[in-house]
Amino acid sequence: MNRSAHEKLEDLRLETLDLGAKLIDGINRSTTILLEQDMEGAQYQILADDEYDARTITLEEESIRLMALHAPVASELRHAVVVMKMSSELERSADLMTNLCKVARRIFGHPLDANLRSLIARMGEQAHLLMKQALQAYAEQDLALATSISDMDTYLDGLQKQFIQTIFESHSAGTIDLPVGIQMAITARFFERIGDHAVNIARLVEFQITGTLPPAGDHRRDGRADWTPIGGSRPEASA
Repeated sequence: MNRSAHEKLEDLRLETLDLGAKLIDGINRSTTILLEQDMEGAQYQILADDEYDARTITLEEESIRLMALHAPVASELRHAVVVMKMSSELERSADLMTNLCKVARRIFGHPLDANLRSLIARMGEQAHLLMKQALQAYAEQDLALATSISDMDTYLDGLQKQFIQTIFESHSAGTIDLPVGIQMAITARFFERIGDHAVNIARLVEFQITGTLPPAGDHRRDGRADWTPIGGSRPEASA
């Protein structure tokens, strides 16, 4: 690529990192909004999502434009593809944070018991850590860190299951109404999905560094499924 294209790719990298930093901060903020049922904070976060969506769409469009006009090859092409795909992962993660704020509005006035609050805080912390580490792996091109994200996500999955069990226990004890319990179950899913998006970002980083395509389908197969080098062929699916 020519000099201007190199500079454009660097601009896309910096924009990706800036969007990632806002996402990382937003996970903590949305978790606090949910725990405190902060209506003003929830409204601010929900309205801010439109601008975030617009920026991720622009990021995707600019990465496609770069590939179309400058025909990058090898590592530069992989980087442009990674930016394009990461924009979607970031946008969907931001949507999940918005959903957390909407839950805060739905359950307003219904206090949560200490066990549920503790688990919400722990899920928020783990989702924050996963996304932070995934984006750090991208920023530093750290293969070892990127490959560790999937194992870290297993812990968040365990917290989600523990949270669901605690919802049943709280409902049986009469400390939570059924409609609130349903909203809490949905909340657990939102945190779990943020972790999944962090894993997807980490897999894209692995692709950028190694030139190996991420596995198709469920990331929980721990990479033992379909990792095909560029230029190779995927195995035929069994009947």
